[in-house]
Amino acid sequence: MRIATVATGGIGGFLAVHLANSGHHIATIARGAHLDAIQKDGLVLEGFEKNHRIKPWIATDNPEEVGEVDAIIFGVKGDALEAAAKLCLPMLGPKTVVVPFLNGVEAADRLLKLLPQENVANGVAQVSTTISAPGIIKQTGEFNRFVFAERDSQPSARIDALRDAINEAGSSAPHTDDIDRDLWNKFILFSAVSGVTTAARCTISDIIDHEPLAELFRTIVSETAALGRARGVALSDTVEDEIWAFAQNLPKPMRASTAIDLENGRALEVEWITGAVIRLSKAAGLSAPANRTVYALLSPYRHGNGN
Repeated sequence: MRIATVATGGIGGFLAVHLANSGHHIATIARGAHLDAIQKDGLVLEGFEKNHRIKPWIATDNPEEVGEVDAIIFGVKGDALEAAAKLCLPMLGPKTVVVPFLNGVEAADRLLKLLPQENVANGVAQVSTTISAPGIIKQTGEFNRFVFAERDSQPSARIDALRDAINEAGSSAPHTDDIDRDLWNKFILFSAVSGVTTAARCTISDIIDHEPLAELFRTIVSETAALGRARGVALSDTVEDEIWAFAQNLPKPMRASTAIDLENGRALEVEWITGAVIRLSKAAGLSAPANRTVYALLSPYRHGNGN
């Protein structure tokens, strides 16, 4: 397959390395020092078991050099979606599938305003990675799971082809019969992990061991789950308890990427996580007071300088 990564950050870079090692033609869209390093020395993945280095088929900041591809792995920060979506246009053909792997639940709907609807699918990534240096992706958690489907969750040949490619490359891309449910299951968990570890400058262990933080975490889970149900998502009746049980088994030092961004003075995705819960709850006639409190604490740092 011909596959492009837009952009080649933690998610795109991880999949780019695995797919290239499996024989696929990978075009890595990047910029600045990261692009310079990929063009000069290749793209490196520092994995849990061993390191990998690949030379992409094309490494560029100009998608017109790439042309039409079979699939685009779309993984950017929420605030960068509009600009990144424009980069996809020269690479689209009538059957190209764009799979968004972003935090939050609004990425596919936002892409529909910028790309032809026949090209847009939906997806959720469960992987812990970061750009540790230009040209180097570091895997910081052992798990890697990529769930995606057409927006209506109906089977399609192009989704099957990309799923098979990822599975054969050694990652996990399981079948789903309800991508909205899977997306919201992650969103409910991530809204709580992101909100509490960032606002409280803490770890999962701190949340588990400190009752006031545990109560805040579980309240955010409840508010976000209530929103999902109000929007017609087929969530489990026990999703709140399931997520709390899952959280207790997460690595004790774990923090959300949002917390790490705050620590390093980078812009926060708060508008697409906590802010989205507030915005969508208001539209559904619901209140989300715990999320509003977390948003009030984090919104001053939305554009960075959080140190």
